[in-house]
Amino acid sequence: GGAGAIREAGGTFGKKEAADEERYFRKMQTEQLKTLKTHLDEEITFHQQRMKEHQDAIDIHQKRITELEQKKQA
Repeated sequence: GGAGAIREAGGTFGKKEAADEERYFRKMQTEQLKTLKTHLDEEITFHQQRMKEHQDAIDIHQKRITELEQKKQA
């Protein structure tokens, strides 16, 4: 018999084996999804920080343009 011989035989042991496998794979999938969500949350945080840095740079440049225009008019 192979590794799944008890499960293939059916009966109570087969049903228990099937339930154990299902529970195992559900747990693995849950852990993988949790890991993926953590990674995506980190990616979002990283990109939000980059957006803030870019917006700060834009604000600085816009301020310089405004100052240059004011000097030009003076």
